[in-house]
Amino acid sequence: MYTTIEVSAAGGLQRFCELEGMPALSAESVFTSGADAYLLLTGPTGDVARCSLWWSAAPPYPSHRLGLIGHYGAKDLDAGTHILALASARLAAHGCTLAAGPMDGSTARRYRLVTERGEEPPFFLEPDNPDDWPAHWTAAGFSSLAEYYSALQPTLDHADPRLPALSAHFEGMNVCVRPLDLGCFDDELRLIYTVAAPSFLDNFLATPLDETEFLAQYRPIRPYTRPELVLLAQQGDKLLGFVFALPDWLQAQRGAPVTTVIVKTLAVLPDTAGHGLATLLSARLQENAVQLGFTRAIHALMHERNVSRRVSARFDGHIFRRYTLYARTLDGRRGEDT
Repeated sequence: MYTTIEVSAAGGLQRFCELEGMPALSAESVFTSGADAYLLLTGPTGDVARCSLWWSAAPPYPSHRLGLIGHYGAKDLDAGTHILALASARLAAHGCTLAAGPMDGSTARRYRLVTERGEEPPFFLEPDNPDDWPAHWTAAGFSSLAEYYSALQPTLDHADPRLPALSAHFEGMNVCVRPLDLGCFDDELRLIYTVAAPSFLDNFLATPLDETEFLAQYRPIRPYTRPELVLLAQQGDKLLGFVFALPDWLQAQRGAPVTTVIVKTLAVLPDTAGHGLATLLSARLQENAVQLGFTRAIHALMHERNVSRRVSARFDGHIFRRYTLYARTLDGRRGEDT
């Protein structure tokens, strides 16, 4: 019924990226993701599913050799379970003992699926997927490996009683919290990278973050950036931490006032963590957002054990959307046995 085509990175990626009815992918981003294989499933009516595989440069995972499945798309349950079975078999043939996905080769790129939508509409830059895709993965023997959340802070009038002491503490250390200089955007991104790269290594399934790719991901959002919502905590020439937030421009596309600020990334240097800098950055961001007329905030895409989630809870954030990263072992057991 189905035929599997292994697409060549040299000449076949356009067909792979433009699978009818699926979100289009950039051939350049797919090529530079470093996948070991690109699989395309075709049937009597044409191409019906796709995925990429990584086995030679996947992140480490305890007691397993991990393989990744990403760039996923499937038109229906049957096609989805079929290509996921083929992908699992291919990863096992290359020595992998655990398959995880969807992940486009790295947590610095697109990964996980929306599994509980809640009542909030999609927000700006939020990854999305058809509602039936999670069932493709569970039907193929995958189960949850990690859970992620987005939380809504319904008001911005929360005053943290520790803020005066934290402000005095960091001012005494000659730490200046300043807004992004939009006129030197690339230079500012390079400075932000010096914190993002080491702090992201603590994230689940993280791999080293490449500066060139980091800049390429952030440059397109420059036109949507409000410098007052991107705060840098700097001590001399050294950046200690930052918070990167954006207005929810999808509200404007829906014809509504833009009242929501999206906290995209909150990070501090590992040796600075636990001293209150993340809380200070969040509080200063909230103050700036109120002055700009925003009335609520979304803390986006947090891992269940991430420090950002603890900060969000401190500011009365409540979960409204859930996301799942799936896995299954490749010796016949299901992912929950890992």
